[in-house]
This record gives sequence, structure tokens and C-alpha cells, in this order.
Amino acid sequence: MKLILLFSISLWICSSFSNSQRNFQNRTSNFLVGVILDLESMVGSMGLSCMSMALSDFYSVHSNYSTRLSLHVRDSRGQVIEAAAAGLDLLKDVKVDAILGPQTSGQANFLMDLGDRAQVPIISFSATSPSLHTRTPYFVQSAQGDETQVGAIAAIVKAFQWSRVVIIYEDSEYGSGIVPYLSNAFQSVNAHISYRSVIPVSASDDFVLKELYKMMTLQTRVFVVHMSYTLGARLFLKAKEIGMMDKGYAWIITSGLTDSVYLMDSDVAEAMQGVLGVKPLIPKSKQLNSFANRLKKRSLEKSPGIGPADLSIFGLWAYDTLWALAMAAERVGLKETPKALGNSSVHLNVSDLFNFKMSGVGPQLLKAMSETKFEGLSGKFHLVDGKMESSSYQIINVVGSGQKKVGIWIPSHGIRRELNMNSTTTNHTNSREYIRSIIWPGDSTIVPKGWEVPLSGKKLKIGVPVKAGFTDFIRVTRDGQANARISGFYIDVFKSVMEALPYAVPYELVPFENPDGSSAGTYNDLIHQVFLGNYDAAIGDITITANRSKYVDFTLPFAEGGVLTIVPTTYEDVNDIWAFLKPLKKELWLTSIAFFFLTGLTIWILEHRISSAFRGPPSQHVGMIFYFPFSTLVFAHREKIVNNLARLVVVIWMFVILILSSTYTASLSSRLTVQRHQPSITDVSELIKKREYVGCQEGSFIVDFLKKQGFEGSRIRTFTSPYDCDEALSRGSKNGGISAFYDVIPYSKLFLSNHCDKYMTVGPTHRTDGFAFAFPKGSPLVADVSRAVIELTENGKILEMEQNWLRNEPTCAGQEDSMNSITISLQSFKGLFAITGGVTAICLLVFIASYLYRYRDFHRRISNSPITIWSKVVAICRHFDQRSLSSGQPQDKLPEATIIHNSCSENSIQPTDSNSSEIVSSAPEEVHDANGAIHLEDVSSAQHSGVVHPSA
Repeated sequence: MKLILLFSISLWICSSFSNSQRNFQNRTSNFLVGVILDLESMVGSMGLSCMSMALSDFYSVHSNYSTRLSLHVRDSRGQVIEAAAAGLDLLKDVKVDAILGPQTSGQANFLMDLGDRAQVPIISFSATSPSLHTRTPYFVQSAQGDETQVGAIAAIVKAFQWSRVVIIYEDSEYGSGIVPYLSNAFQSVNAHISYRSVIPVSASDDFVLKELYKMMTLQTRVFVVHMSYTLGARLFLKAKEIGMMDKGYAWIITSGLTDSVYLMDSDVAEAMQGVLGVKPLIPKSKQLNSFANRLKKRSLEKSPGIGPADLSIFGLWAYDTLWALAMAAERVGLKETPKALGNSSVHLNVSDLFNFKMSGVGPQLLKAMSETKFEGLSGKFHLVDGKMESSSYQIINVVGSGQKKVGIWIPSHGIRRELNMNSTTTNHTNSREYIRSIIWPGDSTIVPKGWEVPLSGKKLKIGVPVKAGFTDFIRVTRDGQANARISGFYIDVFKSVMEALPYAVPYELVPFENPDGSSAGTYNDLIHQVFLGNYDAAIGDITITANRSKYVDFTLPFAEGGVLTIVPTTYEDVNDIWAFLKPLKKELWLTSIAFFFLTGLTIWILEHRISSAFRGPPSQHVGMIFYFPFSTLVFAHREKIVNNLARLVVVIWMFVILILSSTYTASLSSRLTVQRHQPSITDVSELIKKREYVGCQEGSFIVDFLKKQGFEGSRIRTFTSPYDCDEALSRGSKNGGISAFYDVIPYSKLFLSNHCDKYMTVGPTHRTDGFAFAFPKGSPLVADVSRAVIELTENGKILEMEQNWLRNEPTCAGQEDSMNSITISLQSFKGLFAITGGVTAICLLVFIASYLYRYRDFHRRISNSPITIWSKVVAICRHFDQRSLSSGQPQDKLPEATIIHNSCSENSIQPTDSNSSEIVSSAPEEVHDANGAIHLEDVSSAQHSGVVHPSA
């Protein structure tokens, strides 16, 4: 019985398990997924292997999921048409819910339109062109777009201070898509793209060689390569063949090539020694190591050497992509029945080939994919706007048979040695100190400078201007039929600058001349020849101008700039009858006279009531006002000063007179004893108004400069030698010469040193940017030569050469001394006049305030009396004119007074005190009567005002 019972239980369990299995299969929803890859390629075969392993791993972990992915693989054979045919088959016949692939950007460019039409997501882990994801939302890039790596490449260029690069890319959707992003990235680090080499995918070896030879003739030695690994392998083999993988070259490859280096043959790997590359940073994990070991076992026969470090990033992206799609399918759950395209217009004029049904779960899958986030083998899987979120890149160096990691580029931090996510440093740095040692092409450890003179080219051809005169700085001479001998101060400067460069640059100096030895043109013509490429540079006394900088690049100036105006000098006539007035300017004379009068008037006001020397008739008052301050110039005054305020004013005034007279005497003595140079023309604008002739050097930019200043072209004369300039200035504009000569500062100083007693500069210095060397636009020599100029300037080498070349030139002794006797202006005495004016005003105000306060009762009675204003003023003046016998006694005792009105009615104003002995009238004696009364009838009758009488 027990055996029967056990057997019955076993049958029941098996039956239950079988029923549960059938129920689970009935509840499972299959998602049809198409796969389009080039199965003959390494990327395609590895991608398919990784997806197969991902499918097995996913459902072994998630065995309880109700959805399953069913893969339908198609081989594109590397052709766009094959990929399109496979896509139509999968969409029309198989009715897939999603397509993984295609493998290349060119195939994806066509297939994405089919996916958009059927609303089926096209998910590619290997099509990385940045122009793809913007066309339709149904295309998903589950890989890092090519645009995310341009920052790392630009950081490498900046770290090694390369200013020029050459871009080499294949002529395809994949190749051209990255170029705009590279251009912007290089521009942000001040690197110029000197050449773009476009190589067709099916280019022959001869075409590749032709392009490489063309690039060898360029000065740039930094190359950025972006192409498929098959074309890239051919490129590097040919570059190695012609010597472009030798010392001095720098090569940078993009992520696609970097990831495929380990797949290439040994001869290709040998040709790529020293190449730098970038590829996405893969974080290390246990899952990654386990996957690598399993993949190695699976593909042992095909790829026996693959390890964790040699994993293809495309294989990892394929693995993570399938996991993400399986997660999205589980989120969607049971599928809906597909429906035919509802828009009848779709069938119009369209063949039956494109008549397929619209996916019912495609939009849901797309939405679920965009919301899927997890840590995959390649790192964090997260789609942003239909493409993989950007991450860090590692910088590798191809050395031996492998790759050496030399640095890491982090978008927010720049180049670092190691990835440290816990670092608190926020600065962005792209410095070579964060990059480990690199083995460059040619097995060199020296960083390539990024450019050099092409080996196939000749020496740099340096143009030198030829001048008939003004040869102190540049001289071109010939001995019979011998080669030209070029010397001079500026030639030595250029040679010293080239010797100071950290590398050797072969060059030859070539005179800019005609066959007969004469100059071949102006300086502008020489600059234009550099622009045309007939010269590699131009040196000499070439001034930097805005117009010239449009055609060439200038180095930093090695000589000072500026244009001076030179005019003949004249001597001041010391026998002029008005020579005594010239030491002081007009405004100073007028100010001095005004202060003389104001000081005299102030002293008279302060002393008039108490000093007999300042009393008398009106004519004596006026004379004293002018006499007293002027007398202090030559002798001590005999008038006694009684008032303390007046004494203070006199002391300050004597100090002013001492300084003013001493300055005047010194200036006048200088003018009468020393001959003084003065320019024949003081205002340059007068030259333009009078249409005078002016001159400058022949072929100089100053001709255009003078025209901008307002001079007519017919009034500008050019000269070839200093002798001609001297002769023209001596004759003058009216006698066939010139009135002024314009030249740059170095030549002006040299000219004046030889003619100290005849000419001088006048007017302001017109600023220019000085002399510099001219190179073609974008020349990499400009920066290095400029640094060498700065170095020679700072260490005094240029100044030493100048002294050696110009030590025998005469100097102008005494020229500056002749300019010392200048006319003194008011500006020099403003402070002194302000002091004496302030002290005088304060003393005067104190005196007036004291006077008004002491006689406040009198002034109150006068102001309240019903007489005219003029009568009040006269009364106050009469009162002020009265003499105070003692300045030390109180003077507020007034005599009795009576004010007589116009109406003849008498109103007596009682005085405060009858004591009148202290006040004595200052009126003439004939107006006093026998009783001592003062009669002012003449004033009252004339002005109809009252008369003041002392009481009887």
C-alpha cells in the first residue's frame, strides 16, 4: 500500500508540474527582435556572440519573467543595400518589434527611415555618427557618440601646446559626422586646422600615398585620424612606408580605431607604434572579469588572446543593449496585435515592398528603453535623448603589441592620471604633467613640437627690404657679381632670435630687389609677397599696421613704435624790445597785477581810520593803493603799519613778491644769456591749413598715415636718404623743399642726432605698434619667435646690439639744456596766489565784522532812518572816513547827530554820548565854522539827504 501511495503522489506531482509548465508557456509573450550585422567583420561577429551570451545570462537570472526575446539574425555583408533588404524582410515578413543594428552609420542612415515608418525602434551599438540621432526618435544610439570624444582629443592637443593639426577622415557618414565637432573643440583650445584630408572608403593605395605625400609638404606634424579600422590599417602601413611614423610626428586616433588596434595584424601594430588614442573608460568589476573569461573560452579558437583588457567596447555595448531591451520588453508585458497602416495615402504610388504593418509595441518599447537604467559591463547604462550618456575617456599609447594607459580625461575635470570620483578638486586642467611618459613615433621620448620645416622643402626664404638710403639699420651691399651681403642692426636681431629658438630652423635671407639691384617695391608689396607665398617671412624695419595684419601674422615688436614730426628750429631774438615780458605768460601777468591792486586796497581799508599815512585827499588815497604794493618790489616802504591784520597781509604779500621776483629774474637772465631753440612751426594743423609740403621715407607706410591725417597726396614728398631730407628741410616748403619731415622713432632719433642744431620734434607722438617680423597667416613660428623676442628683450641682448651698432653715432649735447628757459605759466603760482588771496580775504572780513559790531548802534539808526539808500551809503562812508585817534581805545562813542530830511522837518537822533573830542572830521578845513560845526549842506542839497552836525 505504501508503494502504491508513493507512486500515486509522484504521478500527481509530475502532472501538476506539467500543467504549470503549460500554463507558464501560455502566459509568456515573445518579442521578435531583428539583428542586422556584418557577420564577417570582427565587430559584427563579436557583437553577435556577446548578444547571445547576454540573452542566456539575462534569462538565467530572470527566469520568472513573462517575456522572452527571440533574435532573428541577418547578415548585411557590409553593404547598405543588404542591410536595407534585411530590414525590409524583418519588418514586413517577420514583423519584428525592434531591430538591433545596423553595424555602420551609413546603413543606419537608411534603415532608420524604415523604422520610423513602421514605428519600430532601431537600436545600434556601433553606429556612432553624431548626425544620426537627430533625424527620428525611433533611432537609438546605445553607444557613445563620436562627439563625446572630441573634448578628450582637444585636451591632448592643448596639453602638448600644439597650435596646428591635420584631420584625416574617411568619406562616409561615419567619417564626416565628427568633423564639425572637432573643429569647434580645436577652436576652443586655440588650435588651427591646417588641412583636412578626405579619403574614400574604397581608395586605392596610390590615392592614400598621394595624400600622405601632400601632408608631408605641410609644416604641421600633428595628425588626427578618424576612420574604420580596415582603412586605418592601410593608412598607417603607407605612412610607415614613406617615413611619416618617424621622430617628430604625432598621431592621434579616435575611439573606433583605438578599440580595434588589438584586432590588427602584427605589421599594422608595428606601424602604429607611438600613436595616441582615446576610448571610453570601462570601469573594472567582477562581472566584467567573469564575462571576459567566459568569452575567451567561447572564442578560444578564433581569438585565443582576448582578455579583460582586450575586450572590445562594441561587444560590451552589445551585451548591455540586449539586457536593456529585455528589461524594456518586460516592462511592456503582453503585446498587442499589430495593425496595418491606417493612412491610405501611404499606399499611393508606393510599391508593395514598403507595405508593412505598424508595430503596436514599438512606441512602448522605445519609452521603456529610455527609462531603463542599470550598471552594465561597460558602465552605467542610461539613454539621454536617444543616445548613451557621455562618460570619461582613457588615453592610451600604442606600445609593443598592446596598449599603455597614460591618462584619463574627465569632462568636468580635464586630464588626470587616475579616475578619482571622491576628489574634491573642481578645477579643469589639461596639462601634460597629468599624462604618464609616452613613447612617440620613431621610439622617441621627446614630445614633438607639432611642426617643422618639411624635409622635402627648401630653407625658409626670408625677404629683406632693399633701401638706397637710411641704411643704418638694414644694409644690402654687393661686391661685383658676388652674392648680396646683408647686415645691419635689425638683421642681427633676427639672427639672434632664430638662434634662441629651442630647435633649428634653416633659412636664407633674400633681398627684395629687381635684377638691377633696386628695390622691388614698397613695404606693402613685400608683405603681399609673403601673403602670396613667395616668401616664408619678411624682416627688417617693418611696422605693424592694421591693413598689413589682414594678410600676414606679426610677431611681438622688437623696436619701439611711433611717428614723430621733425621741423627746422629758430633762435629766440634777445634784442626784442618786449623781451622783458616773455618770462611770464599773459595770464600770469594779469593775475599778478590784479593781486597788486587787491592787496593795496586791502591795506588801505585796514589802515585808513588809524594811520595818518593812509589819509588825505581822494587822489592821495588812490595813489597809496597802487604805490604801496608796488613799492615792496624794490625797497622797504616808509609807511608805518599799525593794524595787526594789515601786518599779516603785508607779510604774506612780501613772501609772494620774493618768489615771483626771483622766478622772473632767473627766467629773464636765462633768456638774455642763453640762445634758446624754438620750432619754426608749433601747430602741426597749420601745415594742413597752409597746404605746406611734408616728407617721409620712400616706400614707408607713413604716406598713407599722412593722408589719413588730412594731408593731400600732392603735398607729400618721399626721400631715399637722410641727406635729401636735410636739404629739403633747409630749403623749406616755399623753395621747393618741405616744412616738416615725418618718420618712425628709431630713424627720427638717428636723424636728429646728426642735426642737433638744425631740427627738433614738435607736436605729439603718433603711436604705432613698432617693428616686427612678418610670417604667413597661421604660421606656427609666430608664437615661438615672439617668445624669443621677449626673452632677448628681458635679458638686454637687443639693447646690447643696439649700443654696438649705434655707438659711433653722434649725440645731441646741450639740446635739452636749450629748452630749459621756458615761459612761466599761472599754473606754477596757483597755490601761492590762493594762499595770499585767502589770508587777505579773511583779514578783510574780520576787520569789517569788527567795525560793524563796534558801531552797531549807529548802523542800526542809519538803516532805520527814512532816507534813500544812497544817502545811507554816503552816511556810512562819511562815518568810515572819520579818523580814530586811538586804535587801542573803545570807539563806540559817537557825537550827537541830527538828520535833516528833504521835507525840512527836523527829527533829532540823540547820541549815546556827548563826548565828541575823539572824532575829528576828515572834511576840508573851509567847511568848519567858528563853533566847530561840520556843515554838509552841499551834500544834502545835491542828494536831498540829511546833514550830520555835532551837538553845540
